[in-house]
Amino acid sequence: MLNWFQALLPKEDRFFGLFEAHAETLKAGAVSLRNLLNGGEAVPLYCAEVAAHENAADDITRDVLLAVRRTFITPFDRSDIRDLISSMDDAIDQMHKTAKAIQLFEQRQFQPDMVKLGDVIVKTSELIGEAVPLLRSLRGNAARLNAIAEEVTQLEDQSDALYDAGIQALYKGPARKDPMAYIVGAEIYDHLEKVVDRFEDVSNQISSVLIEHL
Repeated sequence: MLNWFQALLPKEDRFFGLFEAHAETLKAGAVSLRNLLNGGEAVPLYCAEVAAHENAADDITRDVLLAVRRTFITPFDRSDIRDLISSMDDAIDQMHKTAKAIQLFEQRQFQPDMVKLGDVIVKTSELIGEAVPLLRSLRGNAARLNAIAEEVTQLEDQSDALYDAGIQALYKGPARKDPMAYIVGAEIYDHLEKVVDRFEDVSNQISSVLIEHL
Protein backbone atom coordinates (compact mmCIF):
# COMPACT_ATOMS: atom_id res chain seq x y z
CA MET A 1 0.00 0.00 0.00
CA LEU A 2 2.80 2.42 0.91
CA ASN A 3 4.64 1.79 -2.37
CA TRP A 4 1.43 2.43 -4.30
CA PHE A 5 0.88 5.66 -2.39
CA GLN A 6 4.43 6.83 -3.00
CA ALA A 7 4.07 6.17 -6.71
CA LEU A 8 1.23 8.68 -6.86
CA LEU A 9 3.27 11.45 -5.25
CA PRO A 10 5.32 13.81 -7.42
CA LYS A 11 9.02 13.12 -7.23
CA GLU A 12 11.32 15.89 -6.02
CA ASP A 13 12.75 17.40 -9.21
CA ARG A 14 15.04 19.94 -7.60
CA PHE A 15 17.76 17.27 -7.49
CA PHE A 16 18.12 17.59 -11.25
CA GLY A 17 18.63 21.33 -10.97
CA LEU A 18 21.31 20.81 -8.34
CA PHE A 19 23.06 18.17 -10.45
CA GLU A 20 23.03 20.52 -13.42
CA ALA A 21 24.36 23.43 -11.34
CA HIS A 22 27.21 21.22 -10.15
CA ALA A 23 27.95 20.13 -13.72
CA GLU A 24 28.32 23.81 -14.61
CA THR A 25 30.96 24.23 -11.89
CA LEU A 26 32.80 21.24 -13.37
CA LYS A 27 32.86 22.84 -16.80
CA ALA A 28 33.92 26.21 -15.41
CA GLY A 29 36.61 24.59 -13.29
CA ALA A 30 37.92 22.68 -16.29
CA VAL A 31 38.16 25.88 -18.35
CA SER A 32 40.03 27.68 -15.56
CA LEU A 33 42.41 24.72 -15.21
CA ARG A 34 43.03 24.69 -18.95
CA ASN A 35 43.68 28.44 -18.95
CA LEU A 36 46.27 28.20 -16.19
CA LEU A 37 48.14 25.63 -18.27
CA ASN A 38 48.84 28.42 -20.76
CA GLY A 39 51.36 29.56 -18.16
CA GLY A 40 52.64 33.02 -17.45
CA GLU A 41 51.83 35.47 -14.70
CA ALA A 42 48.08 34.73 -14.88
CA VAL A 43 48.58 31.27 -13.34
CA PRO A 44 47.74 32.38 -9.76
CA LEU A 45 44.56 34.07 -11.01
CA TYR A 46 43.33 30.88 -12.65
CA CYS A 47 44.32 28.83 -9.62
CA ALA A 48 42.08 31.12 -7.57
CA GLU A 49 39.27 30.61 -10.09
CA VAL A 50 39.53 26.83 -9.72
CA ALA A 51 39.34 27.22 -5.93
CA ALA A 52 36.24 29.42 -6.25
CA HIS A 53 34.51 26.87 -8.46
CA GLU A 54 35.40 24.13 -5.98
CA ASN A 55 33.83 26.15 -3.14
CA ALA A 56 30.65 26.66 -5.16
CA ALA A 57 30.52 22.94 -5.91
CA ASP A 58 30.88 22.12 -2.22
CA ASP A 59 27.83 24.25 -1.45
CA ILE A 60 25.78 22.42 -4.08
CA THR A 61 26.95 19.03 -2.81
CA ARG A 62 25.90 20.03 0.70
CA ASP A 63 22.46 21.02 -0.59
CA VAL A 64 22.03 17.69 -2.36
CA LEU A 65 23.02 15.63 0.69
CA LEU A 66 20.70 17.68 2.88
CA ALA A 67 17.84 17.26 0.40
CA VAL A 68 18.37 13.49 0.35
CA ARG A 69 17.70 13.39 4.08
CA ARG A 70 14.70 15.71 3.96
CA THR A 71 12.92 14.60 0.79
CA PHE A 72 10.27 11.89 0.98
CA ILE A 73 10.28 10.97 -2.72
CA THR A 74 13.52 11.13 -4.72
CA PRO A 75 13.90 10.77 -8.52
CA PHE A 76 16.02 7.66 -8.06
CA ASP A 77 17.62 5.65 -5.28
CA ARG A 78 19.05 7.74 -2.43
CA SER A 79 22.37 5.91 -2.46
CA ASP A 80 22.68 6.59 -6.20
CA ILE A 81 22.06 10.28 -5.61
CA ARG A 82 24.73 10.39 -2.93
CA ASP A 83 27.20 8.44 -5.07
CA LEU A 84 26.59 10.60 -8.12
CA ILE A 85 27.02 13.96 -6.39
CA SER A 86 30.03 12.62 -4.48
CA SER A 87 31.72 11.50 -7.70
CA MET A 88 31.03 14.90 -9.26
CA ASP A 89 32.49 16.62 -6.23
CA ASP A 90 35.56 14.38 -6.38
CA ALA A 91 36.18 15.67 -9.92
CA ILE A 92 36.24 19.34 -8.92
CA ASP A 93 38.23 18.46 -5.80
CA GLN A 94 40.89 16.86 -8.00
CA MET A 95 41.04 19.98 -10.15
CA HIS A 96 41.59 21.98 -6.98
CA LYS A 97 44.36 19.60 -5.87
CA THR A 98 46.00 20.08 -9.26
CA ALA A 99 45.87 23.85 -8.97
CA LYS A 100 47.25 23.71 -5.42
CA ALA A 101 50.17 21.56 -6.55
CA ILE A 102 50.94 24.04 -9.32
CA GLN A 103 50.88 26.88 -6.78
CA LEU A 104 53.04 24.93 -4.35
CA PHE A 105 55.74 24.34 -6.95
CA GLU A 106 55.35 27.91 -8.31
CA GLN A 107 55.06 26.69 -11.88
CA ARG A 108 54.64 29.21 -14.70
CA GLN A 109 55.49 27.01 -17.68
CA PHE A 110 53.98 23.67 -18.65
CA GLN A 111 54.92 20.80 -20.93
CA PRO A 112 53.02 20.33 -24.22
CA ASP A 113 51.40 17.10 -23.06
CA MET A 114 50.16 18.85 -19.92
CA VAL A 115 48.36 21.34 -22.15
CA LYS A 116 46.91 18.49 -24.19
CA LEU A 117 45.69 16.86 -20.98
CA GLY A 118 44.00 20.16 -20.16
CA ASP A 119 42.18 19.98 -23.50
CA VAL A 120 41.03 16.44 -22.69
CA ILE A 121 39.76 17.62 -19.30
CA VAL A 122 37.68 20.36 -20.94
CA LYS A 123 36.22 17.93 -23.48
CA THR A 124 35.36 15.43 -20.76
CA SER A 125 33.73 18.11 -18.60
CA GLU A 126 31.59 19.14 -21.57
CA LEU A 127 30.43 15.56 -22.06
CA ILE A 128 29.48 15.28 -18.39
CA GLY A 129 27.76 18.64 -18.69
CA GLU A 130 25.71 17.23 -21.55
CA ALA A 131 24.95 13.96 -19.77
CA VAL A 132 23.67 15.34 -16.47
CA PRO A 133 20.55 17.11 -17.84
CA LEU A 134 19.66 13.90 -19.70
CA LEU A 135 19.05 12.24 -16.30
CA ARG A 136 15.62 13.90 -16.31
CA SER A 137 14.48 11.27 -18.83
CA LEU A 138 16.64 8.18 -18.52
CA ARG A 139 14.69 5.94 -20.88
CA GLY A 140 14.31 8.58 -23.54
CA ASN A 141 17.98 9.53 -23.42
CA ALA A 142 19.50 6.08 -22.93
CA ALA A 143 21.16 5.90 -26.34
CA ARG A 144 22.88 9.26 -25.99
CA LEU A 145 23.93 8.55 -22.41
CA ASN A 146 25.54 5.28 -23.52
CA ALA A 147 27.32 7.09 -26.35
CA ILE A 148 28.63 9.73 -23.95
CA ALA A 149 29.96 7.00 -21.64
CA GLU A 150 31.89 5.51 -24.55
CA GLU A 151 33.31 8.91 -25.49
CA VAL A 152 34.42 9.52 -21.90
CA THR A 153 36.15 6.12 -21.84
CA GLN A 154 37.98 6.97 -25.07
CA LEU A 155 39.12 10.29 -23.61
CA GLU A 156 40.34 8.54 -20.47
CA ASP A 157 42.37 6.19 -22.67
CA GLN A 158 43.77 9.23 -24.46
CA SER A 159 44.71 10.81 -21.12
CA ASP A 160 46.62 7.65 -20.16
CA ALA A 161 48.59 7.84 -23.40
CA LEU A 162 49.36 11.54 -22.87
CA TYR A 163 50.49 10.80 -19.33
CA ASP A 164 52.88 8.10 -20.52
CA ALA A 165 54.24 10.30 -23.32
CA GLY A 166 54.64 13.23 -20.96
CA ILE A 167 56.52 11.24 -18.35
CA GLN A 168 58.84 9.85 -21.01
CA ALA A 169 59.48 13.35 -22.39
CA LEU A 170 60.31 14.59 -18.89
CA TYR A 171 62.77 11.75 -18.39
CA LYS A 172 64.51 12.32 -21.72
CA GLY A 173 64.41 16.12 -21.49
CA PRO A 174 64.41 18.35 -18.37
CA ALA A 175 65.31 15.53 -16.00
CA ARG A 176 68.70 15.11 -17.70
CA LYS A 177 69.80 18.46 -16.28
CA ASP A 178 67.44 18.95 -13.35
CA PRO A 179 66.08 15.90 -11.47
CA MET A 180 63.71 18.18 -9.55
CA ALA A 181 62.04 19.13 -12.82
CA TYR A 182 61.12 15.48 -13.27
CA ILE A 183 59.68 15.20 -9.76
CA VAL A 184 57.58 18.35 -10.14
CA GLY A 185 56.49 17.53 -13.67
CA ALA A 186 55.52 13.97 -12.78
CA GLU A 187 53.45 15.27 -9.87
CA ILE A 188 51.52 17.63 -12.12
CA TYR A 189 51.00 14.95 -14.76
CA ASP A 190 49.66 12.63 -12.07
CA HIS A 191 47.15 15.22 -10.87
CA LEU A 192 45.96 16.07 -14.37
CA GLU A 193 45.47 12.43 -15.34
CA LYS A 194 43.50 11.85 -12.14
CA VAL A 195 41.07 14.64 -13.09
CA VAL A 196 40.08 12.63 -16.16
CA ASP A 197 39.83 9.49 -14.01
CA ARG A 198 37.38 11.29 -11.70
CA PHE A 199 35.28 12.35 -14.69
CA GLU A 200 35.18 8.73 -15.81
CA ASP A 201 33.92 7.85 -12.32
CA VAL A 202 31.06 10.32 -12.82
CA SER A 203 30.28 8.76 -16.19
CA ASN A 204 30.32 5.27 -14.67
CA GLN A 205 27.95 6.39 -11.93
CA ILE A 206 25.54 7.83 -14.48
CA SER A 207 25.70 4.54 -16.39
CA SER A 208 24.93 2.66 -13.17
CA VAL A 209 21.82 4.78 -12.59
CA LEU A 210 20.78 4.23 -16.20
CA ILE A 211 21.13 0.44 -15.95
CA GLU A 212 18.99 0.35 -12.82
CA HIS A 213 16.14 2.26 -14.48
CA LEU A 214 15.93 0.53 -17.86
